[in-house]
Formats: sequence, C-alpha cells, structure tokens
Amino acid sequence: MDQVSERSPKRLGNLLEICLAFERPLVELEKKIHELRQSTENGIDLKGEIRSAEKKLEKALKDIYDHLTPWQRVQVARHPLRPYTLDYIQLLTRDFVELHGDRRYSDDRAIVAGFAKWNGGEDTVCIIGHQKGRDTKENLLRSFGSAHPEGYRKALRIMHLAEKFGCPIICFIDTPGAYPGVGAEERGQAEAIAYNLREMMEITVPIVVVVIGEGGSGGALGIGIGDKVMMLENAYYSVISPEGCAAILWKDPTRAPDAAKALKMTAQDLSQLGVIDAIIPEPLGGAHRDIEIMAASIRQAVHSALDELRAIPSKQLSERRYQKFRSMGVFAEK
Repeated sequence: MDQVSERSPKRLGNLLEICLAFERPLVELEKKIHELRQSTENGIDLKGEIRSAEKKLEKALKDIYDHLTPWQRVQVARHPLRPYTLDYIQLLTRDFVELHGDRRYSDDRAIVAGFAKWNGGEDTVCIIGHQKGRDTKENLLRSFGSAHPEGYRKALRIMHLAEKFGCPIICFIDTPGAYPGVGAEERGQAEAIAYNLREMMEITVPIVVVVIGEGGSGGALGIGIGDKVMMLENAYYSVISPEGCAAILWKDPTRAPDAAKALKMTAQDLSQLGVIDAIIPEPLGGAHRDIEIMAASIRQAVHSALDELRAIPSKQLSERRYQKFRSMGVFAEK
C-alpha cells in the first residue's frame, strides 16, 4: 500500500514521537505494524497480520483526514516533519545553484533562491521559496521562515535575472509571516513587500506559486503573485494567523480554532472563493507521511501549469496576471 508504505526506522520514530493530538489513535497501529515487520525480518511469516494492520491504519487515517477541521489543517501545515522548500528542490530538480544577497544589505537565509534543471534536465527554472529550520539552531539562522526586507529584495533581484534569460519562476510559500522585528521595519519591510507585488505583476515569464505549508499575510504575498497559484491540500493561506485573529477579535488566543473557521483559510475555501487556481492532493495523513509521493504530485501540477503558460505570448502574461488579482474580492450589493 502506497499510503502506509514501509519507512526507515528513523523516520518512523520521528512520526511516532511527533504526532498531533488528533493523530494519537494512529500511533499504536504504527507501532504494531513496525513490530510485525521486525518479526518478519527474523524469519516469522506475519504477512497476513501486517496486511490486516495496514488496512486498519489506512481506514483510521482516512476517517481522520477526511474530516479535518480548519484548525486541524493549520496544525498539519505546521507539522515539524512537513517537507520544506529545500526538500522539494532536492526531489524535483537537478543541479540547483543557490544565489545569495540583495546587493543592498545582506543575505536573508529565510528565503532560498536560485536556478535548477527541471523536467529531467530539459528546462532551466528559477526557484524561490521560504525555508524553515529543522532544529533551534537552523530556525534561528532562517528566522523560522519569516523573511526580512533583504529576503524579498533578493527574491526580486533573482526574478528579474530569470526574466532576462527567459526562465519560468516557481515560488514555494511556507511562512507564518514577514519578520516582525524593529530592524526589519527600519529597513523597509512594508516597502519591500509592496514593491515586489508591483514588480511581479509586470514580469514577462510564467510564474507558478505553490503554498506548501503556511501562507501568512504579506510575508506570503511578497513572493506570491503568480499566473497560477496552487495550494497543497492541508496548507493554509490567510491575512493573519488564527491566534493573531483570535487575540484581536476576542482578546483570547485560545479561540484560534474559531478564528481558523471564520477566516476561510483552507485550500478548499480559497478554491471556492477563486483566490487559488488548484488544490494539490496530499498523501493520506499529510505530506510528511510520504514526501516522495507529495513531490511527484507537485511535479505533475507545476509541469502542467508551465505547459499551459508557455503557450501564452509573454506580452500577454503580465496583463493576465494583473487582471487575475484585480478581479479578486469583487462583490455586488443587492
């Protein structure tokens, strides 16, 4: 079964150790399957028991993940084992060359950007994305995926380089929001994001955006203006975090689940509202349960989008992109 395929002992240990509250019923089944497989390695034939346990696990996963609340999807989007931008770059591309610095202040490690071979090496693409850390040290280095002004300026510099050489741009969004520190504000955080919004509207090569985890506010939009905007099934995209919304509306951050529902921040809600163009399905149990399958789904969706966009004359791309975003939020009063 692909959905509950055998994992390395280290990865299985991580999944069992780092489980979300609503996933706890799955832990005992995962442990049982692992123990049965170990017994099989010792020469005991337990294939029937393993298949039965796998079916139970798959059913339990389906029962839980088919009925996730918006707040539970937010928790899945923040899962510590969820794949990040560099994970997808490793699985989807070849010969990635990362470029650094905004040529004004410094290099922001919260955003990675560069060029790589795509589609088996046939095409060269520009890839830009937020990057979080796997431990405290790396998270401090990468500001927990929250970019500074120099990160957005670096991203735009490399987008213009991609435009110069006719390379399509792929952006991976995964941030709780732009970095909120005093230094970032002093260096023009709001201006850097606003400038990116304007400039990305005018870029004449295809831009495909994929929200792979968290899509928080202007921090996400700073690299989020695309001809095609897609979201992973359990990602979220919102003007504010559920906790921030709850703190403002009710002065009570514990009401984050209520805020998550009201914000319409899930892929399913945003697709109905016309904010995104497509939802990329995740493996049963979330992207962190089978990174290879998740990467294959992203490859297929992005490849299809690029094929469609390449057929559009470059002069029309920017105008279509501008009109696409201008049309959002239109409503009529009776």
